[in-house]
Amino acid sequence: MKLSVVIPVYNEAQTIEEIVARVRAVDMEKEIIVVDDGSVDETPQNLKKLASASAGSLTVIYQTPNQGKGAALRQGFSRASGEVILIQDADLEYDPADYGRLLAPILDGRADVVYGSRFLGGPHRVLFFWHYAGNKVLTLFSNMLNNLNLTDMEVGYKVFRREILEQIELKSNRFGFEPEFTAKIARLRPRIYEVPISYSGRSYEEGKKITWKDGLKALFCIVWFRFFN
Repeated sequence: MKLSVVIPVYNEAQTIEEIVARVRAVDMEKEIIVVDDGSVDETPQNLKKLASASAGSLTVIYQTPNQGKGAALRQGFSRASGEVILIQDADLEYDPADYGRLLAPILDGRADVVYGSRFLGGPHRVLFFWHYAGNKVLTLFSNMLNNLNLTDMEVGYKVFRREILEQIELKSNRFGFEPEFTAKIARLRPRIYEVPISYSGRSYEEGKKITWKDGLKALFCIVWFRFFN
């Protein structure tokens, strides 16, 4: 079963080479699709070097101007050819060493969609209480409206069979992707699994981009995509 790893990137010049190397090190048939979302640092130059040295094993899409994670993911999905698609953030917070755990329920025929979870007991860096609380509130609200029992709706690691993607239309351009994807797959009632993952969160000094404003937008998106879109 071929895996398509889609990596949205924005201003990750310090991490992009390392994350691509870690993904490549995973021993399974896969393609890697990186979508640069209008980066203004050295990310595009680093990607050009990686692509020229990859002999076709790495696809790079340059999206300008900056449009957001959701828009970048749609571009990546449109180029994906694998039977299973996995979303990989570029900031090193999520470890590709967890791919085996994430893929197991799909490969075993038990699941159509798998969410990683930072709250099911995997090792994680201790950081911000209010980020943790915010994630819990958003997940609870999403669960209530979509009749699910996820522990981590906002997690970056989402894996799914290609057929799932073909049955939904994704529209959100930015971080609203997470609640939109969750609401739209909930309508399909596929087999959803959660598995524990490791998590090495970043501080804002290290480049973290999510803020409380994104949390407010996510609340709006949970309602919007559940009832109006």
